[in-house]
Amino acid sequence: MNGKPAATVFVLSDSVGGTASNIYYAARAQFPEVAFDLKNFPFIRQEDQLKTILESAKEIDAIVLHTLVNPELVDIIEDFCLENGLTCFDVINPLINELTLRSNALPTHKPGAKHKLDDKYFYRIGALEFAVKYDDGKDPKGFLEADIVILGISRTSKTPLSIFLANQNYKVANLPLLPESTLPKEIWQVD
Repeated sequence: MNGKPAATVFVLSDSVGGTASNIYYAARAQFPEVAFDLKNFPFIRQEDQLKTILESAKEIDAIVLHTLVNPELVDIIEDFCLENGLTCFDVINPLINELTLRSNALPTHKPGAKHKLDDKYFYRIGALEFAVKYDDGKDPKGFLEADIVILGISRTSKTPLSIFLANQNYKVANLPLLPESTLPKEIWQVD
């Protein structure tokens, strides 16, 4: 993987660009011995911003991979790439269009809709903070507030399981069982 990259991929997004980047990395993994270059352009919301990026893509004959949902910006990308012979992949709108047809509903065309900051999100963040705070029996009071308490011998992956469960919105506390340790009184008060 020395020298000039075989191709440069421009990932264009009206949000963080994670969806298109994940698709790029999945495809990229099929070519472990080939050098490619990735350039991310997140939070594209303005026509002039988009045109500047597309001009840069044209200069190096980049592959354009995008997940923009604003129909006007999508048209600009499609037209520019067609007129300039650039390879372009719209990785979200064909599915949005099919879902529109089958549901008889109109999409919101709201950028970043997948990444909404709602009560569920903040509860999950709180659950993750809880799992870190009450990991390895650091504070026995956590056992009384937890949705789940994990007891297990030391070094049996209680912490990774706690983090996984926290990502599922559970407040988890865990306690390692060691031959020399005594169980805190709070453990006996857990339902």
